[in-house]
Amino acid sequence: MFNKLRSWLLQILRVPPEPDAPFGDPVSTRIFRASPKYYAFRLLGWGVGQFFALAGLMVGVMVLLLAEHKAAELRSQPTRQSAPPAQMEPSAPETNSTSGKAVKKNRRHGKLTDDLAGWLAKVPPGLFFLIWIVKLLGVLAYLAQAGITYAALRLDYEMRWYVVTDRSLRIRTGIWKVQELTMSFANLQQVVLSQGPIQRFLGIADVLVQSAGGGGLAHGHPSQGGSLHAGYFHGVDNAPEVRDLILARLRHFRETGLGDPDEVRHSLPAANLSVATTPMPTAATVENDALLAARELLEEARQLRVMLLARDYSYYIENSTRV
Repeated sequence: MFNKLRSWLLQILRVPPEPDAPFGDPVSTRIFRASPKYYAFRLLGWGVGQFFALAGLMVGVMVLLLAEHKAAELRSQPTRQSAPPAQMEPSAPETNSTSGKAVKKNRRHGKLTDDLAGWLAKVPPGLFFLIWIVKLLGVLAYLAQAGITYAALRLDYEMRWYVVTDRSLRIRTGIWKVQELTMSFANLQQVVLSQGPIQRFLGIADVLVQSAGGGGLAHGHPSQGGSLHAGYFHGVDNAPEVRDLILARLRHFRETGLGDPDEVRHSLPAANLSVATTPMPTAATVENDALLAARELLEEARQLRVMLLARDYSYYIENSTRV
């Protein structure tokens, strides 16, 4: 049953398949997934919400049953003519204000009960039938949403991908709103491990990776929004391993001087690396090159000025001839 619902949701939501590995050596690709305990924790929260929703439905059904039974009982009783209000026997004067408040409260409660009984007696049986239909539709909607939200929760857990190579990493989350974040080690700034009390009890943690300029909330954070400069490895049970792997590859990346993956690099043969074929430029050479470039720029500006003056002069002569 779940497999059919799973395939139906994946087709309707058009969830993409497993993400491709980001830029880097394919041999170095490591894939991490969220822990089953993370799924169990979210499933527990889902179950609590469903329990309270079901409890609300059951309370509504019980209240409707009692109201219908009371209305039928009132309708079956013979109508009685209203009798004049009985004379209240004189009572001893109230000794304190508390007893007076209690008497007033009982009177208000009795009046409210009488008004409710009178309203129930006037309710037609057809109205209760319509209420039962609405209640049945509510129960069917509850069952439908329970199945769909459970499948969505499980798919959200299964569709979490954390991919790391020697040059970059990629995070894919979500099924309703699919979010995919790719970060290069050239811009990676810090790696932080965070763990709350419940996470410590379950043995899971989150790994936050943040690039330069990353402020605010992180990608995939349960609160609103996110940031393109940060990403979360949510609910992994090997968080120290993930953190140490990213730090080690980041250190290797910077020591080898690989640079930005988008840059095109041409490497020289190893045999020629130790041979200095071009002497280092001196300060005088740099100054002469700058002077030559300035002179060329000045000459081009003069030529452009002469061309503009010639064009303006031709335009003036042409207009003067027409006049």
